[in-house]
Amino acid sequence: MPKVSMKRQITLPIEQCKKIGIKAGDEYESYVYENRITIIKKTKGAAKGMLKDIVIDESMTDSQSLQSAL
Repeated sequence: MPKVSMKRQITLPIEQCKKIGIKAGDEYESYVYENRITIIKKTKGAAKGMLKDIVIDESMTDSQSLQSAL
């Protein structure tokens, strides 16, 4: 069973890496939810098209836009 090193590093089992295509040097995201850590391989273009339906209000300044988001 893999253990956490003194530097808080972990070794992922090779079978799991092969299953989702993680290779040495790949970037990843990690999240904590309900006492679990989830690791997700970053993939180029994964967010493509996410903002395509956003309507831009050209009359609003950057400052006004920031305030409306808060």
